[in-house]
Amino acid sequence: MSEKKTISQFDLLLIANQVIQAHDDYIEGMRADSVEEKEEVLIFKGNYFLDEQGIPTANTTAVFNMFKYLAHHLSKEFTLEN
Repeated sequence: MSEKKTISQFDLLLIANQVIQAHDDYIEGMRADSVEEKEEVLIFKGNYFLDEQGIPTANTTAVFNMFKYLAHHLSKEFTLEN
């Protein structure tokens, strides 16, 4: 197994947002605004497209799935700098 690359939050967010925009399920305005690491898993956060009452919309599931996709794929390759 290859060793993970250490990366800054800024650089990882650049990569993550490029992946998001190139993905078939991209929705206008979808982007990762922050990332943290817990138990070697990268957790991405951003706008979940909630309505005015804070209730999920049709786009919420797409965003959740995109962040899950990023966590699954990028956690294998990267770890955050301390």
